[in-house]
Amino acid sequence: MNQNLTPKLIAELLGTMVLVLMGCGSAVIAGADGTTGVGLLGISFAFGLSVVAMAYAIGHISGCHINPAISISMAVAGRMSWKDAISYAVAQVIGALLGAGVLYLIVTNNIHGHEIKPWALGSNGWGAGYLGEYNTVAAFVAEFIFTFIFLLVILGSTSTKNINGGFAGLAIGLSLVLIHIVGIKVTGVSVNPARSIGPAIFAGGEAISQLWLFIVAPVLGGAAAAVVYNALIERPEKLAA
Repeated sequence: MNQNLTPKLIAELLGTMVLVLMGCGSAVIAGADGTTGVGLLGISFAFGLSVVAMAYAIGHISGCHINPAISISMAVAGRMSWKDAISYAVAQVIGALLGAGVLYLIVTNNIHGHEIKPWALGSNGWGAGYLGEYNTVAAFVAEFIFTFIFLLVILGSTSTKNINGGFAGLAIGLSLVLIHIVGIKVTGVSVNPARSIGPAIFAGGEAISQLWLFIVAPVLGGAAAAVVYNALIERPEKLAA
């Protein structure tokens, strides 16, 4: 393995682990009920704040993608090599599995016990029995469009032409909060295949059977954002050697 790439992959692994543990943990441990827990707004901020925290912790090392859809979009946009993008994605999935594993270990060791129900551990999903009970079309459109919007923010805020680049982490984190506020009831909000894979592996059942959508839609949405951004908003930047 390229020694220069290794610290970046470790950073991506740890960053994704934190995102899954804190974001999904806010739903599972802190609670989605606004009366006795943090509620949907609190969960939205937990995901966004996780991104903000990691952006300033590891952003200078790896760029803090912590999301395969972002890494693939950066490759489509010509901002990183496909080889590095795939390596990032692998590290991110491993990190998500670690984060979900830690969350599973915590919640299943409650002294009162913990039942692993369908879509457990903050898994993404749709349909009968899942939050707002939206259908497959709504779920796919939501994940595609939300990821498209998310990547437009990322591509713009991280551009070398952006004089406010130092605030990129904050802009990206807050955009994720906004997306969660709108989309939690639809799919729980993925816009990140790794974030979906980690909890689904431990939850099993419906979370596994529906996992395909949370891989395909975010990747396509992010890639579309890269193409649109390069074609219509800002000329492609040269890939660093």
